[in-house]
Amino acid sequence: MIEVKNITKKYVNGDNETQALRGVSFTIKDGEFVAIMGPSGSGKSTLMHILGALDTPTSGTYHLDKHDVSKLSDDELADIRRNRIGFVFQSFNLLPRATALRNVMLPLIYAEMPEKERMKHAKAALESAGLDEDRYNHMSNQLSGGQVQRVAIARALVNNPALILADEPTGNLDSHTGDIVLGTFQRLNKEHQRTIILITHEREVAEHADRIIYIKDGLILEDGSGHERRIINDGKRKSGK
Repeated sequence: MIEVKNITKKYVNGDNETQALRGVSFTIKDGEFVAIMGPSGSGKSTLMHILGALDTPTSGTYHLDKHDVSKLSDDELADIRRNRIGFVFQSFNLLPRATALRNVMLPLIYAEMPEKERMKHAKAALESAGLDEDRYNHMSNQLSGGQVQRVAIARALVNNPALILADEPTGNLDSHTGDIVLGTFQRLNKEHQRTIILITHEREVAEHADRIIYIKDGLILEDGSGHERRIINDGKRKSGK
């Protein structure tokens, strides 16, 4: 599904140049659950923006379902974000005075889907995300943090995207509720074969995924799962690299 080759990203501000990514390469197969983990300043957020078609690399290529995302126009990138990627964010980004059902239906309203079909798709997404049916018509500000995040997951699912990209999705939740939300991602991956990329700085969160890509200083240092984890780079950079 995903092929990233030698991605670099530089930010220039006057005479100052920051190289956030230094030649990142990996592939992710359809149906994988992968965590991209790293400390603050590691480059994981920059990589997330590129994978989410929110930014383009300075050099290198990014293919999503055989589309070369790194070369698309702004309109084409918007189309990829709308139709092929479902986003789940730490801050939820729901309308507080809209019901759970309406929050999930919103992307379908923008897509001008008929109301009966919108309702059907939204209910199916909420069921997949594990929200109890008696909460569908509650306002999002009447729901618990875990319930709100499951509504956000349902909204990410409703357009049937090729990829779900979750950026620190448990950051505003307590540990118990976070585990429930992470269990939802695991179930979506195992039972529904959803491809999921989880961005996190916490090892215990990343361990819920089947594979961890560890990034630091713009380089991938490790990639794999359990005893199969491979050392990609020892983290040492030569001058000018």
